[in-house]
Amino acid sequence: QVQLVESGGGLVQAGGSLRLSCAVSGRSFYVMGWFRQAPGKERQFVAGLNWAGSSPAYGDSVKGRFTISRDSAKNTLYLQMNSLKPEDTAVYYCAAGAGANVAYTASDYHSWGQGTQVTVSS
Repeated sequence: QVQLVESGGGLVQAGGSLRLSCAVSGRSFYVMGWFRQAPGKERQFVAGLNWAGSSPAYGDSVKGRFTISRDSAKNTLYLQMNSLKPEDTAVYYCAAGAGANVAYTASDYHSWGQGTQVTVSS
């Protein structure tokens, strides 16, 4: 059983930066991902890593602005978010899944954190 706890959300002005963290307890080797969900919208893939913590992949709307990384020694997943826009406002979730390759859909993940709110003001 894996447990995920996100932190680092908050309120930031457009153009600013935030770094989200996800503390992972349990096994180290999972496919990991970040998703977000805005009110009235479906959960959206933001970024993901394969089971080895490599081969980063990003959703089209965040490419070039967000960076996903993993510190295996600390068992922590990160999402560095730069050049934030009001449309990035959402609850951000960390997720872990089985398999080897990056997964792009929420149904591919079996464990989820509680979410952390990110609000970007214009």
